[in-house]
Amino acid sequence: MLENITKKLDSLLKKLKGRGLLTEQNIDDALKEVRIALLEADVHYKVAISFCESVRKKAVGKEVLESLTPGQQVVKVVWEELTELMGSKERGIALASKPPTVLMLVGLQGSGKTTTAGKLSRFFQKKDKRVLLVGADLQRPAALDQLQILGKEIGVSVLSPDGQKDPVVVAKNGIEYARVECFDVVIIDTAGRIEIDQDLMAELVRMKKEISPDETLLIADAMTGQVAVNVAQVFHEQLHVTGVILSKAEGDARGGAILSIRSVTGAPVRFIGTGEKPDALELFHPDRMASRILGMGDILSLVELAEEKVDKAEAAQIEKKLGKNRFTLEDFSQQLKQIKKMGGAAKLLDMVPGMNRMKALPDQDKVEREMKSVEAIISSMTQKERRDPTVINGSRRKRISKGSGTSVQEINRLLKQFQQAKKMMKRMSSGKGRGLKGMPMSF
Repeated sequence: MLENITKKLDSLLKKLKGRGLLTEQNIDDALKEVRIALLEADVHYKVAISFCESVRKKAVGKEVLESLTPGQQVVKVVWEELTELMGSKERGIALASKPPTVLMLVGLQGSGKTTTAGKLSRFFQKKDKRVLLVGADLQRPAALDQLQILGKEIGVSVLSPDGQKDPVVVAKNGIEYARVECFDVVIIDTAGRIEIDQDLMAELVRMKKEISPDETLLIADAMTGQVAVNVAQVFHEQLHVTGVILSKAEGDARGGAILSIRSVTGAPVRFIGTGEKPDALELFHPDRMASRILGMGDILSLVELAEEKVDKAEAAQIEKKLGKNRFTLEDFSQQLKQIKKMGGAAKLLDMVPGMNRMKALPDQDKVEREMKSVEAIISSMTQKERRDPTVINGSRRKRISKGSGTSVQEINRLLKQFQQAKKMMKRMSSGKGRGLKGMPMSF
């Protein structure tokens, strides 16, 4: 996520940190390059200019120029301004004092409204809230079917139109049904178009007036960059959206939408979609995102993810096995599954401080492919082989190779890596390493 802008800003700021003395000219020269980097990242040009001017005003102050570490002070200023640019603080969704809380999702067709409706349902479901999904998209034939499939997968109720042709009536009926049946949250999936048109806006304006939702949330595709910002501006002018959810943020290498949308529209980013699965929705923390953009990682999110996804009893059992030198390939396989539950190696690497500076950082797709090969190899072993890899001789290697669709060389490499990982994890569990408590130890 945001690899391009992260690499460029990190390189520019590293030059400033390397200088013992900073001048206004040094800072001006660096900010010209920052502005170019922002524009290349598809950040709105007014936002890029305003951001650089704000940084300059603070960076050329006496407090920075006369400090013992002026370069690091400039980085601090840039971090503060990035945080402010994206909204200062996390703004989740406050539930209404009198249920149900009504969320109206709007956006263009293809932006990910229906998928996001499912993800939001899962988000509230994990907070022990009863959620009702209402299918008010009567334009796209497959919309209701998709919503019902998502509802069944997640385990939440979906209200269908029952032959009703007016989406506004469908939405009102859904809210009334939710009141009677004591649902906590109602999520209304509305219709979209390939592009903005007046009929769509008139329908949405009428719906908002009739149902008075607690939140009007725009779903925008982060990968479309400046287009997403322009779309957000139009929707905000017509509907006064209260927040934005950026879908497909995991594929956004530039960051134009994330960095521009709040400044241009005034509507804060509430969540970002980070994958296809129902759990792949994260609360948006501007300060944490600023840290990730500057290559500082996001340890808080990493720890929260570990606490949510990692089986603590299983982690304690593995740590106990390590202490007794009984860690097996079965346990190693379980650790890989924990990493997958947390979103995969690529997502975790994105949160680790300094990983963007590693020249030898492996291709993220390659990492995922190798993890799948490892799982296939371990699955092709007998229980005895998984528990005691020393019994794996030449003939066993050939059998495992055939069963997993891999080469004998890959099996040899895995066995070698397992022994190395075993030593490293034992060191971490003994307190000599710097592992995070609760994190999958193979990570």
